[in-house]
Amino acid sequence: MFHMASQSKKLLLLLAGVFLGLVLSLGSGVFAQKGPREEALPWDDARLLAEVLERVRLEYVESVDDSVLIESAVRGMVTDLDPHSQFLNSAEYEEVRISTTGNYSGVGLEVHMENGVVVVVAAIEGTPAEKAGLSSGDIIVEIDGITLDEDNFSEAINHMRGEPGTNVVIAVLREPESEPIEYKLTRNNVQVKSVRHELLEDNYGYVRITHFSDTTPKDTRKAIRQLRHKSNNLLRGVVIDLRNNPGGVLDAAIDVSDEFLDEGLIMSASGRGPDASFSHMAHDGDILDGVQIVVLVNGGSASSSEIVAGALQDNDRATIVGVPTFGKGSVQTVMPLSNGRAIKLTTSRYFTPSGASIHGRGITPDVAIQSDPTLDLLASITAHQTDPGAALLQGDTQLRKALAVLKKGNIIKSAATRISVKTQ
Repeated sequence: MFHMASQSKKLLLLLAGVFLGLVLSLGSGVFAQKGPREEALPWDDARLLAEVLERVRLEYVESVDDSVLIESAVRGMVTDLDPHSQFLNSAEYEEVRISTTGNYSGVGLEVHMENGVVVVVAAIEGTPAEKAGLSSGDIIVEIDGITLDEDNFSEAINHMRGEPGTNVVIAVLREPESEPIEYKLTRNNVQVKSVRHELLEDNYGYVRITHFSDTTPKDTRKAIRQLRHKSNNLLRGVVIDLRNNPGGVLDAAIDVSDEFLDEGLIMSASGRGPDASFSHMAHDGDILDGVQIVVLVNGGSASSSEIVAGALQDNDRATIVGVPTFGKGSVQTVMPLSNGRAIKLTTSRYFTPSGASIHGRGITPDVAIQSDPTLDLLASITAHQTDPGAALLQGDTQLRKALAVLKKGNIIKSAATRISVKTQ
């Protein structure tokens, strides 16, 4: 017993010394920028972490690698700050990079899990999957001979990615065929599109933004140009659909807002860091030249989606319809670390042009269109498809109501006159 205790004490001192030395070495470079009021981590706090690491390392029922323990400690530390801060390992960081840049190497399929099966939402235009003939509604049953289920869904998605020029075999079920159809696809560079558009009835346009990436502003401008062309420059109004859009790149949301404004504040932010407090003003040049806008939102519209909705609402540029948004009024900064890892850290809280913080409250629509979970799911799936405008409207009650509001004109501008529209 005494010998073991002696070894434990040495290990404790070693771990505590290494950890405290790391804190001091990093702190000397970071805390100096914060001013004399910042202090290095106290010895007792460093010792606490070392004590826990020691106990787990020596007495946990199974052996755990030291690097796994350290990563778990870091992950817990960051995650415990708030629901949006996160430690990212190299694979998770790569996913963030793909979502922000919109570029990766793979086959170009958008899929989701539905009732325990993997369903193709869409094959991205111009990708290996689209050229091979895969389409919306196909059920993926195997990838390279591996049967898919709920337990290996994430691994399946990753397996479709890979180096350009490499092959992957995907087996799908498609009505009315009774046997799976196999496709041998060659991976290639894929551009994930965040914007889709359609011309609805009577020359009204529809723009669906699924998330905000670096390419979203450019794709939004392109969508508006094509809508104007399809309408022979007689475009009468546009519905911007932000339902179930979880957010994304802050700068993309600011640029998209700016596209529809001639002037005014877009948003402001406040934080502790030197670059965490800022504001953005709109520049002259509305790509719609004042054409009426309705923004369709729901409880899944969050973060960057709320920046766009808030900017257009507070600047009297659009009528917001739907149900209250999620209420994520904070900004996260992704900070690269060593060995391909990173942390996503909350660094600011943002405010709409009126000075309101929507954190925990969301944005209240000007016209409340009560949601139905079934309709929302249908709308989410339909919005990814390339159906003509009539079919899109037929399958989406909320969109039909939003179009009706758009046709009535810019009618709602104050909280005192908000109205409710029930879906039928």
